[in-house]
Amino acid sequence: MGIRMIKGVIFDLDGVLVSTDEMHFKAWEKFAKELGIINFTKEDNKRQKGVSRMESLEVVLSKGSRVYSEEEKQEFAERKNQYYIKLLQSLKEDAILPGVINTLKMLKEKEILIGIGSVSKNTPLILDKTGLTPYIDKVSCGLDITRSKPDPQVFEVAAEKLGLLKEDCLVVEDSIAGIIAAKAAHMRTLGVGPEYKQLRADYAVANLQEEIDWKSILDS
Repeated sequence: MGIRMIKGVIFDLDGVLVSTDEMHFKAWEKFAKELGIINFTKEDNKRQKGVSRMESLEVVLSKGSRVYSEEEKQEFAERKNQYYIKLLQSLKEDAILPGVINTLKMLKEKEILIGIGSVSKNTPLILDKTGLTPYIDKVSCGLDITRSKPDPQVFEVAAEKLGLLKEDCLVVEDSIAGIIAAKAAHMRTLGVGPEYKQLRADYAVANLQEEIDWKSILDS
């Protein structure tokens, strides 16, 4: 098989393009306290990285001893989300991570399609609040999927929306669940973020501001 050039780059959102970690933590912490869970920590919050809202809820509930019905859990997840949405109203361009705008502009110049692959249902709001929407060609998010990472569905939908073969896409991720999902979709991967060395991505770099050999990656 000959060389396949990358035609589309699909970015996870939180932790890759923008930082909303602190807002997520504050919303979950507030909710946890309402249930009498006072030992919800940032380490617990890290375990919620890259997974669905309901899976994130289970991380919080595991800190307590009570058992809740599915109906109660749905209400809990919605309640936390409302806290999060309220916090998102103050989101601005300064939430965009270093190197992101230059990276997106560079990809546009190379006529590479740009997609989002995020399990967050708040993706459109976050893109709007940070001013990133004009850079993005297609969005695949929690509103489009029924299965969360590490299932590849969110990336498969992104490739489909971009009109590209999965094999012609590169995924940029900061979570293990996201890298596993991308590899399951037969996409190449670029790992970024604090744990980039542990992600087992095809390529890895601390952040998008670092010196990245995009020519090698896109021509691979």
